[in-house]
Amino acid sequence: MAQIEFEIEISLENKPAARDPVAETIQRDLLAKKGYDQVSKVRSGQYLRINLLADSEEKAKELITKMCNDLRIFNPVTQILNIINVNKV
Repeated sequence: MAQIEFEIEISLENKPAARDPVAETIQRDLLAKKGYDQVSKVRSGQYLRINLLADSEEKAKELITKMCNDLRIFNPVTQILNIINVNKV
C-alpha cells in the first residue's frame, strides 16, 4: 500500500500543576498592567505542524506520539501532548 502524506497539528501545553512562567509574565506584566485585570488565568504552550508519510491516519498519530516521546520534543513530566488535527495533504 502506498503511503499517504498527512499534516498533523499538535499542541504542547504545560500540565495544570506545572509552573508556567511565560503565562505568568503575560498575565502580570502585560494584561493586568494594561487594564485587563478581569483575566483570571493564562496558560502558554507550543504549536507544531508536521508533515509525514504513513499508511493511515491512525499510524500517523502513533508515529507522531512516538517521535515526540522518543526525541523529547516535549517533556511528559510537565507537558501534555495534544493532537489537534490530522489532514491528508
